[in-house]
Amino acid sequence: MANNVTGLVRIVKAAGYSWQGLRAAWQHEAAFRQEAIAALVAILVACWLDVDTLSRILMIGSVVLVIIVEILNSAIEAVVDRIGQEQHPLAGRAKDMGSAAVLLTILLALFVWSALLWTHLR
Repeated sequence: MANNVTGLVRIVKAAGYSWQGLRAAWQHEAAFRQEAIAALVAILVACWLDVDTLSRILMIGSVVLVIIVEILNSAIEAVVDRIGQEQHPLAGRAKDMGSAAVLLTILLALFVWSALLWTHLR
C-alpha cells in the first residue's frame, strides 16, 4: 500500500509514529525503562561535570546510543515473538545477537565514561 503523504504532513505523522514507539518501549520493556533512567542520570551528571564540550558530547552520545540499540533490540524481539513462540535456532540467534549488541554498546559507554573521567580526574 503506497503512502502518498509528503511534506510537513509526512514529518508530523513520522514524529507521531516515533513517539508511539518510545511509549511502547517504555510501557512494555523493563530493560528500556532501566536504561532510560540510567541514561537520564548519566546525562545530568555529564552536564554537571566540568568537562570540555567534546567530552560532554561523547559521554551523552554513548549513553543515548545504548537507548537506541535497546529500542532496536526490542523491535527484533517483538518481530521474532510475532512470528511464533516455538523454539527455533534462528529466532534464538536473532534475539541473542540483539542482546549482544546492547551489551557491546553498554561496554562502549562504560569505556568512554571511564576514559574521559580518568583523563579529567588526573
